[in-house]
Amino acid sequence: MLARQRQTHILERIREDGAVRVAELARNLGVSDMTVRRDLDFLHQQGLLEKVHGGATVTSGSSLFEPGFVVKSELQLAEKAAIAAAAADLVTPGMAIALSAGTTTYALARRLTDIEGLTVVTNSVPVADVLYRLGRSDQTIIVTGGVRTPSDALVGPFAVAALRTIHVDLVFMGVHGMDPHSGFTTPNLLEAETNQALVEAGRRLAVVADHTKWGVIGISSIARLDQADVLITDEGLDPEARAELARQVRELVVVEAGPVAGAGTSTPDPGGASATR
Repeated sequence: MLARQRQTHILERIREDGAVRVAELARNLGVSDMTVRRDLDFLHQQGLLEKVHGGATVTSGSSLFEPGFVVKSELQLAEKAAIAAAAADLVTPGMAIALSAGTTTYALARRLTDIEGLTVVTNSVPVADVLYRLGRSDQTIIVTGGVRTPSDALVGPFAVAALRTIHVDLVFMGVHGMDPHSGFTTPNLLEAETNQALVEAGRRLAVVADHTKWGVIGISSIARLDQADVLITDEGLDPEARAELARQVRELVVVEAGPVAGAGTSTPDPGGASATR
């Protein structure tokens, strides 16, 4: 196993469990304790983990932290429902689309089950599941395959290879964070590579992200802000952030999240951000 693969495994374990032990990693990876300690030293020098006696830990405030799908699915429910409703308006019968992993794209998938003739490519286990269970017989669902992450994304070489052979009309991408300098980011190294392939597979890119994602920076960048053809977010986004996004993305759609899940209407940004530049 290459050093990068070992280090990715170590970061995945820390992200899932909050801590790792040298002895356990050595046993799972089939390498010596010294090799694991060298990997931990390297990752510590990069600022990706904190070494402790016998292992390493990561704090919840780090760029590696990634809550699991179940935890994230309970957050910002009204906002995600409103964003999903606006995103579904971009989809017409017979389109070929792609959905990345994430709880907002999952909310969108639930709204696609009544649209006829769709071909949907996804690297999300929950998205594929809801479309299989609730979808139509005239819809085609293509799952990339790959290694599963805490956010229930399928990532890695298998997923990337599959996506590089596919071309779709529109890609919907959920993100961990968005920032003027870092762009759209994820706390998962392999997920970033997979999402980059997903972006390249689409003629247009629509990012779906609620206001809490602004200013959050994951370890790896997926795309620049100006690569988004459409960004759909909610009214909780502060005016300064709206202005920055309006300057960089081609079209900014701000939705109003009602008190009831699923409520919400698209509203133009006061600064003209909803206009295509």
